[in-house]
Amino acid sequence: MHNNNHLVIMAGGVGSRFWPMSTVEKPKQFIDVLGVGKSLMQLTYDRFKGITNPENVWVVTNERYVDIVHEQLPDIPIGNILSEPCRRNTAPCIAYVSFRIKKTDPKANIVVTPSDHIVTDQEEFRRVIKNCLKFTSETDAIVTLGMKPTRPETGYGYIQADLTAPSARNKEIFRVDKFREKPDLETAKKYISQKSFYWNAGIFIWNVSTIVNAFRIYQPCIARIFENITNVLGTAEEQAMINKVYPECESISVDYAIMEKTEEIFVSPADFGWSDLGTWGSLHVQSQKDFFGNALIGENIQVFDSKNCIVHTTDEKKVVIQGLDGYIVAEKGNTLLICQLSEEQRIKQFAGEK
Repeated sequence: MHNNNHLVIMAGGVGSRFWPMSTVEKPKQFIDVLGVGKSLMQLTYDRFKGITNPENVWVVTNERYVDIVHEQLPDIPIGNILSEPCRRNTAPCIAYVSFRIKKTDPKANIVVTPSDHIVTDQEEFRRVIKNCLKFTSETDAIVTLGMKPTRPETGYGYIQADLTAPSARNKEIFRVDKFREKPDLETAKKYISQKSFYWNAGIFIWNVSTIVNAFRIYQPCIARIFENITNVLGTAEEQAMINKVYPECESISVDYAIMEKTEEIFVSPADFGWSDLGTWGSLHVQSQKDFFGNALIGENIQVFDSKNCIVHTTDEKKVVIQGLDGYIVAEKGNTLLICQLSEEQRIKQFAGEK
């Protein structure tokens, strides 16, 4: 294990895609979505064991979730849970934690990951991450992971890789030709017919000096905000100062802010059973299913004459379902959701989310 390896978990999402199981008060990253006894964030943390030490793990989250993070990840120092006073997308989030890490470890090699993804092949995942960390520790490169697509997915962005020649230092890492926005179905079909297109997993690896310098070059306004408060980072005054200056940051994703601008950008194609679990439909795809395509997450669920359903009822003693095809059945607290999978985009309406 390398003492300069750091992990950054982005856990600030505020959404209710998995309503009623997840709410604004407790979004999906803090929920046991898979019914395995651990939240998605805890599973994310567990994936990186053996890659970095707990004292080198950082979580950037919304101020309302700091206590939940501390409760679910008690091994990491409370000072490593960074609180955003408002939402400003991924670029300010990454800039903040990067300047913070650089102050204490100027040689840090960093993996940045969302908190709500799943990975089925843990061993291959760790091998790929270690491989990329070695590469970024020796170069000024930024590396993003490209997931081998298994279907023409319209919900993910894509990375087009230049597969004609791998990096001289690492045969598994290639230059990025272009980042592609979420496509329509026809475009997605074209992408997956070519071997050079990969899903953008939103997992990034870099040296701390590389990413800080990239912000200075491509996002000088954001960089200046954190440069000006470097002296208070890591002190008792940090949070008050962040509360003051963070709202001044432009709300922009790191993809637009840095990835699409920098020249030293590489992709590591990978295949370790990845999903971002953005919908009930994606949970259905990733879950074990019975002979009739039903994914059942709960202690005592019986289904009859039903197929292609996702049932998530971990709080109920017994659930019996008959005659459903392609439905979500989910409960939490005093709320029960029964909704066609094809209509799940309307869940925000049910949840009262604008």
